[in-house]
Amino acid sequence: MRFPFRLSHNKPFDCLGFGENASDYLLLAPEFPEADTKSALIEDVQTSGGQVASALVGLARLGLKTAYAGRFGADAAGERGRESLLREGVDLSFAETVEAARTHTSYILIAATTGERTVLFARDERLAYSAEDAPIEIAARGRVLHVDGQNPRAALRLARAAHSAGAVVSADFDFVSDDALALAQEVDVLIASADFPRLAVGMMEEADEYRDRALRDMQERFGCAVVGCTRGAQGATMLANGMYAEMPAFAVPGEVRDTTGAGDAFHAGFLYGLLTDESIQDAMKIATAVAVLSCRRLGARDGLPTKDELDDYLTHLN
Repeated sequence: MRFPFRLSHNKPFDCLGFGENASDYLLLAPEFPEADTKSALIEDVQTSGGQVASALVGLARLGLKTAYAGRFGADAAGERGRESLLREGVDLSFAETVEAARTHTSYILIAATTGERTVLFARDERLAYSAEDAPIEIAARGRVLHVDGQNPRAALRLARAAHSAGAVVSADFDFVSDDALALAQEVDVLIASADFPRLAVGMMEEADEYRDRALRDMQERFGCAVVGCTRGAQGATMLANGMYAEMPAFAVPGEVRDTTGAGDAFHAGFLYGLLTDESIQDAMKIATAVAVLSCRRLGARDGLPTKDELDDYLTHLN
């Protein structure tokens, strides 16, 4: 099954990202604690994350040219976040630092037994973009624009400009809001978390048998060429060209250390497949491989594979 659109060429960047970067505080515990108990930590790590920023790192490690537009706080975490992207080769010409603002911060409790996590976050509203703030100047510079739902009005304006410049627009949504649903109408590739499709179309049923109908209804409502959802250990489902495609989850080499950022990694792999002219099924396979490899290590980025690591994993998978 081929992607139902053509990508432009002769652009400075393969993928532009507009959205979230974050400072992640990872707390690895033996298991999730019960209320009114104490538990010793196995490990605690401070690292960088964020949906869009981490997806761009994933693409950069696979050899593609990426650029990030977003806002950092004027604090030590923001400086670490900037440096983490620069080290990976992500262009920050369109990124900003906001004086007196605190970088988006996430506190992530991870259960060592399963690698599953719970996230608490704090977002400084001084980092938010209005529609008028949208960095329109980047719109014509990439083959793909990848956005999240953090600044949907600004992302909507940018998506329209990117379409006018011949780019494909991709989105990673976790939460349903009126602004996110308006943005969805300008998205070509919409891959969301498991519950997003049914909530986006007002479907109350949660059973798996309703998933395909929710994706179909979402595609019909918003007009996205490719829609899909990730379902963790249950794999992923896509709908394009009137056909559904399923991809099971693969085994994580060694053990699952942390599932933080696995969805971001999936987007990186899927966009890599799109940008290298793979079929949708092969893009899903690559995306799933990148996602499971990301779970090898703590944090959203440390486990993201290089091109050689990805190729080696896929070779042994076959």
